[in-house]
Parts: sequence; C-alpha cells; structure tokens
Amino acid sequence: FQTYLQEQGRSPHTIRNYLSDLRQFAAWFEQTNGEALTPQAVTPTDLREYRQHMLTVQRLSASTINRRLASLAVYLAWGKEKGLIEHNPAVDVRGVRQQSIAPRWLSKRDQGRLERAAERAVTAAHTPAARRRAVRDLALVRLMLNTGLRVGEVCALRMDDVELNERSGSVTVRAGKGDKSRIVPLNLRARRALRRWLEIRPSVDEPSLFVGQGGESLTPSAVRRRIADLARQAGVEATPHTLRHTFGKRLVDSGVSLEKVAALMGHANLNTTRLYVAPSAHDLERAVSVLE
Repeated sequence: FQTYLQEQGRSPHTIRNYLSDLRQFAAWFEQTNGEALTPQAVTPTDLREYRQHMLTVQRLSASTINRRLASLAVYLAWGKEKGLIEHNPAVDVRGVRQQSIAPRWLSKRDQGRLERAAERAVTAAHTPAARRRAVRDLALVRLMLNTGLRVGEVCALRMDDVELNERSGSVTVRAGKGDKSRIVPLNLRARRALRRWLEIRPSVDEPSLFVGQGGESLTPSAVRRRIADLARQAGVEATPHTLRHTFGKRLVDSGVSLEKVAALMGHANLNTTRLYVAPSAHDLERAVSVLE
C-alpha cells in the first residue's frame, strides 16, 4: 500500500497520515472482529461502526473522522486495483457532515505585530550570524505572507527558482501538492525581503534558497520553529500555514476572484478556496457578541 501511494506521487507527509490512519483502523478492526485487517475482510458495516466509534467513543472532530474515512477509501481502492476485492465498501459510507468554518488567519493587526517582531530581530542582531538569521527569517515571513506558499514548497525552493527584477519577480514552485508546478508573482515587499536575504546569504554549494547557519537546507520543522519563535515575541498565534491562510484571505477580501486565488495557492479544487469566504471562528464570536 505504501508503494502504491508513492507511485501515485503522494507527498511523504500525506503518506505518513494515510498509514497512521490505517494503523488506527487496523487496531480497532482486530479488537472488534478478532481478525487481522485485510481489504477482503472489510464491509460497509465495519466502516459505519468505526465512524460511530470515532464519533461517540473517541469524540473526534468531523474533519478528523472524514480524513480517516478518506484514508480507508484509498486503502480499499488499492485493494480493488490489486484484484483483492471487487467493490470498494467505502463508497457506501458517508462522512460526517460539518459546518464550513474558515481556516485560521491573522488579522491585519496581528500580521503587523509578526512583521514588526521579525524587523526588530534584524535591528537587534549584534553579530553577523545573528543578522543573517534575522534577515532570513524576515524573508521567510514576507515570502509566505505575500505568496501563500506551503512550508514544504518554501523549503524546496532553489536559487534558480527565484527571478527578481526591478519592477517584477516570481518564484517557481516545481513540486507543489500533487507534484503540480506553478509560478507565483512576487510583490514589492516580497522582492525587497528576498533581495536583502540574497545579499548576505552564505556562499555555499547547497542550491536551496533558504539555508541554516551551517549552510544546510532549511527543513519544514526548522521553519515552523522560527515562525513559532517570532510569533511568541509578537504575542500572536501563528504557524507557516496560518501565513498561507492569511495570504488567501487577504486576496479574497481585496476582491480577487476565487479562480485566481486557487491558481496562486495551488488548489486543485475550488471548494478548498471557497473556505476563505466562509466565516471564521472569530467572525462567529463577533456575530453573537452583538446580543450582549
């Protein structure tokens, strides 16, 4: 099954999630039915009972339940493709209905706080190494806020993926989600931040755009730690994905069409982009507060 996912071009992160979801189901299946999990042994009733178990016993969120069911559907599709089963029982099982709540993004005020924290780190740096790191971190923040790139896409950028001109610029994402490539334009703020980083980036053999103090390519976990550190300094809650959502929300609020937002963010399904026009949790809290 893992080889099947790899051949489909699924990302390592997605494969880990699929396998984790499958292990969870396998443990429940064996405990419930007294036999090991195989595609041939799974029935629609098993899947419905597992859905109910997640809903009432584990009390998982609708999104988690639906993700696990989707993982099982892929596993059973693999079984059908291999000729192990004639029918995928997952197609007979519905997910849990949920209200569309927009993803978390930064308010304009919190975005300003985060950017100021990154700028202050540059000003406060007293050694060349500290200054390089601070300038790099500011470039990371500005790039993600103004392109909406996923953290994995940011870390995969190479030097020759960046084009900077006086009045324009772009980054080429060569292996986005689903191995799809796209070109994302750079606005003035992003170009200035990247140009500043490139001026002091260490001269190393590593072709990655963003490198660490030792010249090694930055990993997604390292970027998450840097954003978390700046967010703590700024007194806001932020992750790389929050910055991506902030980019999408700002575009929608500025009147950019969903089709253009989807193209910029690399969304394969326009329904994903429509989440940015759904009310956020904060929007709903603000709505009920008018009754106080």
